[in-house]
Amino acid sequence: MKPLWAPWRMEFIAGPRPEGCVFCPALKEGKPSRDLLVLHVGKEAAIIMNRFPYGHGHLLVLPRRHTSEFTGLTEAESLEIERLLKACVQVLTHEMSPHGFNLGLNLGQAAGAGIADHLHWHILPRWSGDTNFLALLAETRSIPEHLLVTYDRLRPRFAALLEGKGA
Repeated sequence: MKPLWAPWRMEFIAGPRPEGCVFCPALKEGKPSRDLLVLHVGKEAAIIMNRFPYGHGHLLVLPRRHTSEFTGLTEAESLEIERLLKACVQVLTHEMSPHGFNLGLNLGQAAGAGIADHLHWHILPRWSGDTNFLALLAETRSIPEHLLVTYDRLRPRFAALLEGKGA
């Protein structure tokens, strides 16, 4: 395998492992945070950027309430999660012009959930041809933009769309 420079991964590799849920502290303030990559916090659900993304523009939508029970979501949580998933597709479409999306929930560790104790949906913009030799042969993915640059591009769009603030 050939190495690819990805400095944001060192924090994950060498940094201390937080105890408890990794999402709940980011949602505790109840408002967007550039430092925590929180793009939007609603009454029932939130949008955050994946700190260790699979690809460029990888977002997460999650209930604010700490739960791993999909069938235990309230109607209000389910409706807001669906609304935020649609907002993610709309904002990413406008800002990044992807050709498609992967949207998904890995329910439980056996289903691939790396963080199984707090439900979260993945939204990954995709481009034709983005499955290139790096991922197929070198077990590497290329992220073309720094996470904070992406945050600064997306945050105004979410503010305008979901909070009624001008873009």
